[in-house]
Amino acid sequence: MDEGKPRYRRILLKLSGEALMGEKPYGLDMDMVGRVAGEIAEAWRAGVQIGLVIGGGNIFRGVSDAAKGMERTSADYMGMLATVMNALAMENALKKAGVEARVMSAVPMPTVCEPFTRQRAWKHLDAGRVVLFAGGTGSPFFTTDSGAALKAAETKCEALLKATSVDGIYSDDPKVNPGAERFDTITYDEILARNLKVMDAAAVALARDNDIALVVFSIREEGALARVLRGEGTFTTVTP
Repeated sequence: MDEGKPRYRRILLKLSGEALMGEKPYGLDMDMVGRVAGEIAEAWRAGVQIGLVIGGGNIFRGVSDAAKGMERTSADYMGMLATVMNALAMENALKKAGVEARVMSAVPMPTVCEPFTRQRAWKHLDAGRVVLFAGGTGSPFFTTDSGAALKAAETKCEALLKATSVDGIYSDDPKVNPGAERFDTITYDEILARNLKVMDAAAVALARDNDIALVVFSIREEGALARVLRGEGTFTTVTP
């Protein structure tokens, strides 16, 4: 990130678990994990304080057949454990890239990683460590998007950057509807009113109510994170 200064001092980066699958049907593509870790490392070296939330869809997809017919609470806890596995893999990749990183879980498992406390998370971020928030909200019935918005609010992040497989927010799924309209900017209220499937409604409302900027971009484009942080490239910004 040589040109320009980052737009934000502290961000929460939300990655889908599927983004780490590469071309695999499920699981982790460690080459993809390493590439994403490199992009995070570049932002970190530019002085950006980074919190990270990774979904669990890539791992949960592999056990989804077993989860069918299960009680929702048990299935959700399985998903939370998947996010811990992803966070541990990314922590390892970040450390290999020379980045100081810590995993903190909302579901306490002290033999594996630190339990989440707001005060400790602040200390890690202020010390320049990337903090990987795992375990969602720690409660069932909430998505990892809600967990990301919650952690962004708790740690006073200036922006929530959602890294997806498409280059912004569309009026419909562009993979299904090639004529879907793409937005450069859109308001939180428009997202809720139009029921756009960007994040769940609770996450959108939480970001709106806490004045957290929301930026949606594609992580599949190499170097996209650095460009977005400089205000360059293709992305959608959600405004009040």
